[in-house]
Amino acid sequence: TAAAGASMSLFSPAKVNLFLRIIRRRPDGYHDLASLFHTVSFGDKLDMEVLPADATRDELECNLPGVPVDDSNLVIRALNLFRDRSGETSRFRLRLEKSIPAQAGMGGGSSNAAAAFFGANALCGRPASAAQLLQWADDPVIGSDATFFLSEGTAYCTGRGEIVTPVDPLPVRSDLPVYLVKPKVGLSTPKVFKALDLEALSTVDPEELLDTFREKGTSHSAWVNDLEKPAFVVEPGLGKLKAFLESDGGFGFEAVLMSGSGTTIYCLGDPRCGATSFAEATRGQFEIEGIWRCNLMRRSSSEDWYASPAAGAAAAAACRTFSV
Repeated sequence: TAAAGASMSLFSPAKVNLFLRIIRRRPDGYHDLASLFHTVSFGDKLDMEVLPADATRDELECNLPGVPVDDSNLVIRALNLFRDRSGETSRFRLRLEKSIPAQAGMGGGSSNAAAAFFGANALCGRPASAAQLLQWADDPVIGSDATFFLSEGTAYCTGRGEIVTPVDPLPVRSDLPVYLVKPKVGLSTPKVFKALDLEALSTVDPEELLDTFREKGTSHSAWVNDLEKPAFVVEPGLGKLKAFLESDGGFGFEAVLMSGSGTTIYCLGDPRCGATSFAEATRGQFEIEGIWRCNLMRRSSSEDWYASPAAGAAAAAACRTFSV
């Protein structure tokens, strides 16, 4: 049982999909996918504190108005699932500082759930091993992506996303810039899947894509996300934004791809014109919620959580927000 007053602060990273193939529609209505997920150094912060033993419920507060703080929040669902799996009874006070936007394709809610799951286990004396945590978290009640965030940050995800195969670090330079561009418009995942044309999917073998990333890192042209076409049908402005980032704006990025079911589009490398001019040009043409410059990141081991980007002087500059 956790000691009352014990606390910890956890970084809750966003993710990008380096590729995303839809394989088939399943009888249960979900889709089988095959995707290479990777965490980035942009994310939320979750502070956790163990409440006294007589507490009967968790207490969650969030900096964003409108975010539910009851049992519908994935953080609370994760804690309920952890207690159910572990037999622990501790309750927690939590403060969630959100930076990852909703409906962005960056896995914000699932990341928060995974951070709460890891934190509860750590504060309760680690009743579960890292491998057990992965098994315990395999439940759609906390989102299909939560198991991924309990990997070390690079994983090949199949099934509906919950079958997580760890991938060794990719041959990518650690300071490779990743620009996350989130338009003001959001898209719900079900809406994108509803517009999916199963006859118009990519035919490339996802295992081949995985081999390409393992061998070449990001230095290749095999960039595939099967959810781009339906997302651009539902929200045509998103297709225009990608075209602008890819070529129309003349920025010269190494790669440009939508993450998940959108609406974030990420760009690899630095723009030729410089980051500030790039941000100004993009905001001048489109309604933008946020532009963030970050890097790909991983956990140092399955026992250690993701290090906060603010942990060191060099890391403090690793994630930069370009304001309006």
